[in-house]
Amino acid sequence: MTVPVPGLRERKKQRTRDALIRVALELFTTQGYERTTVDEIVDAVEVSQRTFFRYFSSKEEVAFDVQQMVEERFVRALGQRPPDEGPFDAMRNAVLCAWDTIGEAIEEVVPVELYLRTYQMIESTPALLAVHLRRSTEMEETIARIIAGREGLDVDEDPRPRIAVAAFSGVMRVTGQMWGRGGEQSLESIRSLTEEYLDRLGPALAQRWRDWPA
Repeated sequence: MTVPVPGLRERKKQRTRDALIRVALELFTTQGYERTTVDEIVDAVEVSQRTFFRYFSSKEEVAFDVQQMVEERFVRALGQRPPDEGPFDAMRNAVLCAWDTIGEAIEEVVPVELYLRTYQMIESTPALLAVHLRRSTEMEETIARIIAGREGLDVDEDPRPRIAVAAFSGVMRVTGQMWGRGGEQSLESIRSLTEEYLDRLGPALAQRWRDWPA
């Protein structure tokens, strides 16, 4: 199957969009999200405000653009997991698979280091953290419906898909917080921490923690 090659106009539009993302994230992470204006972003890229709003509805949308790509990569990976995997194994393997391949996709838009700084900036900016939590709730519902579909369940009748996804998402949030406080800021380190913490979920839910090593 031949993949169509984007025309010159499409490539130019993509370059402009990517440039807006790079500049916006650099400004957000160096001088602060609230202090950065759309005027500053478009002046740095040398385009008009009209061009900016052709691609993005707001600063908020730019702030979450790469994160949304990462989330979509996970959802696709989950949909491709073998049907014989249990719900938790499917989610675990999907997120680790996504981390294995996401670096190249991120680099096509922004440096990985800038993406990682953006993740920390979102966690430390109250206005963006509120949006992040809302988006996480919406993502949990999406994942729960995928899990329910894999298991042949009605997500509105059987609580297990939402319960499993809530536990999984809680681990992912703790992973992000602990990674942000650590010394090594890399995709490899967050993937390693993700795997370690997901593997601790079962023991953490055991009735007696003293029966399991820390």
